[in-house]
Amino acid sequence: MTPDTSIRGRTVAPRILVDATAVPADRGALGRYVDGLLGALDDQGADLVVVCQRSDEARYAALAPRARVVAGPATLAHRTSRLAWEQNGLPLIARQVGADVIHHPYYTVPLRAHCPTVVTVHDVTHFSEPEEHNPVRSEYLKSATRTAAYRATRLVVPSNATKDELVRLLGADPGRIDVAYHGVDHRVFHRPAEEEVKRVSDRLGLHGHPYVAFLGALEPRKNVPNLIRGWAAAVAEMHEPPALVLAGGAGGWDDEVDAALATVPVHLRVIRPGYLSWASLPGFLGGALAVALPSRGEGFGLPVLEAMACGAPVLTTRRSSLPEVGGDAVAYTEPDAASIATALRELISDPARRAALAEAAFRRSEQFTWAASAQAHLAAYDRAATASPARQ
Repeated sequence: MTPDTSIRGRTVAPRILVDATAVPADRGALGRYVDGLLGALDDQGADLVVVCQRSDEARYAALAPRARVVAGPATLAHRTSRLAWEQNGLPLIARQVGADVIHHPYYTVPLRAHCPTVVTVHDVTHFSEPEEHNPVRSEYLKSATRTAAYRATRLVVPSNATKDELVRLLGADPGRIDVAYHGVDHRVFHRPAEEEVKRVSDRLGLHGHPYVAFLGALEPRKNVPNLIRGWAAAVAEMHEPPALVLAGGAGGWDDEVDAALATVPVHLRVIRPGYLSWASLPGFLGGALAVALPSRGEGFGLPVLEAMACGAPVLTTRRSSLPEVGGDAVAYTEPDAASIATALRELISDPARRAALAEAAFRRSEQFTWAASAQAHLAAYDRAATASPARQ
């Protein structure tokens, strides 16, 4: 239960309105963040109101049974309408339900919220590495982040690396930034049983053949073209070369991935299954010879943590927040293809190291819980609720 806090002369726990209307239908990382956080906040007795799209009403009622769930208009399914409604309709609902704080979990903030606001800024790589992003989306996120950094009562970020970059690149006040690591749901992401591994392997057409796994959007900062080139160089001369499985959405950058795939020798196998079901992920990640996620930068690195929770040996980079997540429980590489090839070859050729990393990764993943994340968010809400009116 969150501690009582003095708000506008009252001693009460703040009522938090969480705007979940931006969560996409495919859930993705944003959906996993909002779902995990709301469930943990509800478990800890927070006074919650959740505003969501109509298609998510039953989901959030089940995830947070103590919360009041408010379904917005049907037009929220369209991004332009949702952004307009956020500026006008959401503040109206906040007044109607008596919210003390509004939490916006995806960059944006109403210009006239009429109460304190907390905004989650997931990463600032669209400032530090703009070439790695879709330019249209990048400009939108830059504008939203600048507005949030100036107008929000408090900012929540998922890593110290993101906090440092916000301060460095935007001159944000570090005293208004709260770090709240993401958690992982061990009921979903767990060390798989043999049957789970076999089911996924058979579905992929591998039937027990070893593979290197990637899970995520096929976009530039995920560094998939260099992963493809590095994997091909690492395994080309092996007697039984493991396949490469690229699972996840295209992200609108297929041309770069296709160009890399065109260089793969014909005797090597690449599988692109698209999105995998939630139930398939433990078997997919935990059944891999290694999970390779050589990103050029992350605000947190949720796929790395989820692979660790499935007991997978993980190869990633030391860029941005990733060492905060992986610690000493993962293998590291530079993001260029040659470095990936060397690191991946060494990992594939060393079963004892893979086993040690898999065990260490699982143990470290247990340190990242949504309960701890919820506690950090509750502290941010309390600070926002008691902020001076000038900042509100």
